[in-house]
Amino acid sequence: MSSSSSRLLLVSFVAGFGGFLFGYDTAVINGANQYLRAYFQLTPFQEGLAGASAILGCIPGAMAAGFLGDRFGRRRVLFLCAILYGVSALWSAVPRTFVEFLIARFIGGLGIGASSMICPVYIAELAPAARRGRLGSLFQLGIVLGIFLTLFINALIQGAGDETWNTQQGWRWMLGAELLPSLVFLGLLLTAPESPRWLLGVGREAEARTLLEKLGGPAHAEEEVQAVRASMAQESGGFSELLAGRLRTPLLIAVVLMAVSQFSGINAIMYYSTKIFTSAGVGVADAFGASVVVGLVNLVFTFVAMALVDRAGRRPLLLAGMTLQVIALGSVGVMFHAGVGGPVLLAGVLVFIAAFAMALGPIPWIVCAEIFPTKLRGRAMSVATFVIWTSCYAVAQTFPMLNDHPAIGPGNTFFVYAAASLGGLVFVALILPETKGRTLEQLETLWPARPSGTGSSKA
Repeated sequence: MSSSSSRLLLVSFVAGFGGFLFGYDTAVINGANQYLRAYFQLTPFQEGLAGASAILGCIPGAMAAGFLGDRFGRRRVLFLCAILYGVSALWSAVPRTFVEFLIARFIGGLGIGASSMICPVYIAELAPAARRGRLGSLFQLGIVLGIFLTLFINALIQGAGDETWNTQQGWRWMLGAELLPSLVFLGLLLTAPESPRWLLGVGREAEARTLLEKLGGPAHAEEEVQAVRASMAQESGGFSELLAGRLRTPLLIAVVLMAVSQFSGINAIMYYSTKIFTSAGVGVADAFGASVVVGLVNLVFTFVAMALVDRAGRRPLLLAGMTLQVIALGSVGVMFHAGVGGPVLLAGVLVFIAAFAMALGPIPWIVCAEIFPTKLRGRAMSVATFVIWTSCYAVAQTFPMLNDHPAIGPGNTFFVYAAASLGGLVFVALILPETKGRTLEQLETLWPARPSGTGSSKA
């Protein structure tokens, strides 16, 4: 294996592990919450707080990561994320009080928020244009794999003892098990390179050139250095530039894609799938089994996205996937109104999961990491990840209220998600340009001095 391939493989593992920890930390609470409720004698409000505490940490984590990544480098912030994950895993396994547990989970949320911003940027700045989409998808694959494996890790731990043991000890092992992948992540980062574009941005050209030569040879290094120089000469790197005329369109794209990815209802299903299937008349045991199938479909179709994103392109994949998910969500809403449950309703949900996993799941992360200038990429991704986590929190909080409201119910709730997806589909069709196969510097030329407000930038 060549030196350049080895480095790209290492970067891929870093991005994948960052995503895995993201997925594990997000999903592990679902197996532990019933035992936490019994151990700490939680009220329903406190139980909700236990589940939301990590999400609440994601928001400041995402916002701070942009500044920290631009100031201290992508790699150093990933080191910080690994430490936050490890501290959270250890502390949340041995809290003396419920308040300590919330603080520990909040710390883990800081790591999730920061890594969700830094990992896509890190891999976008190191990957060749021809493989950037596929390698960028590894972050989403890591998330999905982390969520999926958590189901089995929690089940394995739950089966190790009875109800009393799980209430006293089981949940501690579920949460503490995250320490091991945190240490692996830290070990990978010890040998991982820094982003060459960040090195150029802070004046460390010799280091950047050496790394670029290892990745693609002297000619590649010279070409990249000159392109980044020309790009940075046009930007001062101030946060206010994101609102300047030239960058309003990419900022709008980032905000809309991230918001729609959540308001399509994906995490309503990931967090409440058992409740959804139970509402449709499926027994609790069968509902849990259906939730496992949802996780498996999510994993399989993430591989489909990886295979197609650099061949078909970001825009066609989004258009196809979002069209399919509008149909699936609308169909699920109709089924709820018609009283149809069981395998037919599960099939509708699985079609939505498949469509989301191959398009709206990974592609917003890839596109948002591609479309901003080097000096502003960190800050722009902070805005994007702030939007996705606030949207995620809004969906997680509102789904139970919408689902249980007598005038709304699950049918109309899925119609709301279908409408959000339809709005996103129209936006993509009119605004989003194709980004596959172009260098990060070439992508900057897509944005005119003043946005035209039309779909003419799709070329």
